[in-house]
Amino acid sequence: MIDDTSQDDFAQENQSEMLRSVVAGLAPTLSWLALALGGLVVVLVEPAAAQTTTAANGTSVGSSFCQTDMATTIRNLFTLIQFGGPLVGGLVALGTTVAIPLLRRADTKKELKSMRVQAVVWGVIVAPLGTTILQFLLTSVVAGGASCSF
Repeated sequence: MIDDTSQDDFAQENQSEMLRSVVAGLAPTLSWLALALGGLVVVLVEPAAAQTTTAANGTSVGSSFCQTDMATTIRNLFTLIQFGGPLVGGLVALGTTVAIPLLRRADTKKELKSMRVQAVVWGVIVAPLGTTILQFLLTSVVAGGASCSF
């Protein structure tokens, strides 16, 4: 007889393999979709970036926007993502690297290695790249965002 835990492990392993194959099949499609969306944003943003608006007192909307609490919040959020993402990602990657030799089970080691790779990818690569993309969008889309130093 097969006990329930081995059947559950087999079902979970089977399900995770199916999920991996679905994600692997979607990856090229999603990358082309992201590239097309980025090109569309560049084309559609140009008219918005060309517009200039002047407030009633003669100052531009951009310089007025830079003095608001929202601009300060956005600036602080960028700082948090740029420095916090790699810091947390590096900390998780370092922790898993230290923990791997201490464990005996192969499946736990495999999970920790996967966690380490994800920490490096998301913390060190995606977080700084994401802030660069957000900076581009804010300077191109937000009225007056080009005059602020995000």
